[in-house]
Amino acid sequence: MSIDATDRRIINATQGGLPLAPAPYAVVAGWLGLSEGEVIARLAAMKDRGIIRRIALAPNHYALGVIANGMSVWDVADDQAEALGTQVGALDFVSHCYLRPRALPDWPYNLFAMIHGHDRAEVEAKRQEVAALLGGACKGADILYSTRILKKTGLRLREGGRCSG
Repeated sequence: MSIDATDRRIINATQGGLPLAPAPYAVVAGWLGLSEGEVIARLAAMKDRGIIRRIALAPNHYALGVIANGMSVWDVADDQAEALGTQVGALDFVSHCYLRPRALPDWPYNLFAMIHGHDRAEVEAKRQEVAALLGGACKGADILYSTRILKKTGLRLREGGRCSG
């Protein structure tokens, strides 16, 4: 996969976030001397080609008062993990959910879901909702609470086209 100079300029202009404006793509287009339609079309084409995965909001949960964040980990039956993971990921209090290989014997968990709440009691109540959804397919669980924000950015292009982040 390769990108041309215009795609690279669009990535560089947007990798720190879109401007907070009623028409953010028009603002980016103005910065780059392009039309809004071209910026939108090129971003869509890069997404279709797998060069970018998504354009998404990355809120600062702490600034919003959501200060309890826990990565819940679950030991879910392999034959049900994908379907159950989809259901867990659809919950409004889960920001991301994914499957990972187990690291036996020390780490039996294969389903991970980040749960957000205003305090740990709220996160624990939501974790119980996930446990109920998983039911008998779940053989064990734990939660790892965040103590600080480690990263709130995506991949960054550096000079020469290499990536960081």
